Amino acid sequence: MSAKPHTGMMGLPWWCWTAPLAALLLAGLKFAHVELSPWLLAPVLIAAVLAAVHHAEVVAHRIGEPYGTLVLALAVTTIEVALIVVLMLAGGAEAAALARDTVFAAVMIILNGIVGLCLLVGGTRHGEQSFNLDGANAALTVLAALIVMTLLLPNVTTSSAGPTYTASQLGFVAVVSLILYLAFVFVQTVRHRDYFLDPDAPDGHAAPPPTRTAIAAAALLVASLVGVVLLGKALAPSIEAGVAAAGAPKALVGVIIAGIVLLPEGIAAWRAARINRLQDSLNLALGSALASIGLTIPAVAVVSLLMGFHLTLGLPQKETVLLSLSLFIAVMTLRTGRTTVLGGVVHLMVFAVYLFTVVVP
Repeated sequence: MSAKPHTGMMGLPWWCWTAPLAALLLAGLKFAHVELSPWLLAPVLIAAVLAAVHHAEVVAHRIGEPYGTLVLALAVTTIEVALIVVLMLAGGAEAAALARDTVFAAVMIILNGIVGLCLLVGGTRHGEQSFNLDGANAALTVLAALIVMTLLLPNVTTSSAGPTYTASQLGFVAVVSLILYLAFVFVQTVRHRDYFLDPDAPDGHAAPPPTRTAIAAAALLVASLVGVVLLGKALAPSIEAGVAAAGAPKALVGVIIAGIVLLPEGIAAWRAARINRLQDSLNLALGSALASIGLTIPAVAVVSLLMGFHLTLGLPQKETVLLSLSLFIAVMTLRTGRTTVLGGVVHLMVFAVYLFTVVVP
């Protein structure tokens, strides 16, 4: 963020305070059954997204990398998990595939949409960009294991019919997924923190914000993210009506909602790539993909086991092919520690195919 002095409370611009508070207020009115126009909710949602990005950058500047990018990834994923769990509890057995569809959409948006956009923007502005190969390899290794165990393996197990796990299998995979994610966070923040630092980052930066400003930004970050999710949920009926009017499949609604929830991370990653800090972009993107699986699956597994209904996890054949292709391309484009616009174009074209086949399956 700019080092210009702030005139708002706690050194933060006034709009960074008002946007999340307005989002929470409108979300509260909406869920109190007050009729509000989608044309009012949408601009406030966008403002809350921009506020979330600003507060995340303030916190990141204060605590340094890679902790800073971890803050936004964990915050968004925690809210995402809470939203999925609430919808599962409301939908019961009919929501058995909700977690799978949401996680798949999130991973495709992150792995192809966000990563592709960052590689394209960064390559266009700076030519080749460098990043720490060890960190990317570590993230992709864990991500591959999580994807196979949670979204692909249920299709070939035989103890339970269909793309599901038995209760014991689900509990075991949930524990393994959580262990893998926590192990990655330990490596990222403690044991091999240097793997996730920008090899070409300049030493001189603007002075970090005061502690009280960072604390206020952290609180407002959470408020902004909660407001984004609640407004996204409030807008869901209007989105569903629009999708139905267009004659598109209902799966498109999940993609749109996932896109709204991931918008703060996408903007933050894009801004980092623009200023030639691709390492921060990849930390945020790959870390978010890992958190989307490593935290969501254990959480929904617990809910599923407590509620006593099967959790549909295995992906259909088309989605399996696209997810496998996305992971393979990510490994190839990030294999050397340097990137160009070509990798961004490939990722974005795969993302376009994914979106097109959601609408035209």
